[in-house]
Amino acid sequence: MNDMRIVEREVETKAVKISARNCQVYYGETHAIKDVNIDIEDKTVTAFIGPSGCGKSTFLRCLNRMNDTIDVARVEGEILLDGEDIYDPKVDPVQLRAKVGMVFQKPNPFPKTIYDNVAYGPRIHGLAGNKADLDVIVEKSLRRGAIWDEVKDRLDAPGTGLSGGQQQRLCIARAVATEPEVLLMDEPCSALDPIATAQVEELIDELREQYSVVIVTHSMQQAARVSQKTAFFHLGNLVEFGETGQIFTNPQDPRTESYITGRIG
Repeated sequence: MNDMRIVEREVETKAVKISARNCQVYYGETHAIKDVNIDIEDKTVTAFIGPSGCGKSTFLRCLNRMNDTIDVARVEGEILLDGEDIYDPKVDPVQLRAKVGMVFQKPNPFPKTIYDNVAYGPRIHGLAGNKADLDVIVEKSLRRGAIWDEVKDRLDAPGTGLSGGQQQRLCIARAVATEPEVLLMDEPCSALDPIATAQVEELIDELREQYSVVIVTHSMQQAARVSQKTAFFHLGNLVEFGETGQIFTNPQDPRTESYITGRIG
């Protein structure tokens, strides 16, 4: 019984990794994200759910400044990573993206070997002093991506020759190779079959021991399976945020309940 109380207390006191205050995103004249305030915890999987076009992917891309790559996008408000403003002019977006890795909807391995896919980030960020160091990083990353055993004998083969599920796990290995602190995943399973999806979900559960993981998913079942915290977005607003179990079983906002019961979406 005492053990249960300790576990509960640990869950409650997770450190805040990313904090957003009054976050707004505009695409030209369109106000895509409105007044989002959220604290994302470390070593936790946070799911963003909501109907298509509700702003969940747009907000996700604020967290590593991917919206900077869109000419008409403008981000206002404050987003802090470990208390530091990631939109401060002194922050280098390239360095930020090494710290806040991203995995996209469609697996996108580079047209390089499996080895070079993973080695690319550590090379450009100077994380390996020599080939032996790089070998260690590549193996460790592929193990973290739960794909080492499948590819260890063909590291010189092209990453694009892997199956879809393997490619996505390779992309996860590539994302963790730069030793990030946060992993963003934008519908990472939507292009995968059920078996590959189960493998990636299992991997996400393991990754939260080391990273803060934020996943955008169109599947409420997936959010319920993999996340501890869930945020529901609707029409650019963060409607509700809380423990995943509470959001799905006892939502506080009628819009959340309508979405979860299938009345909106």
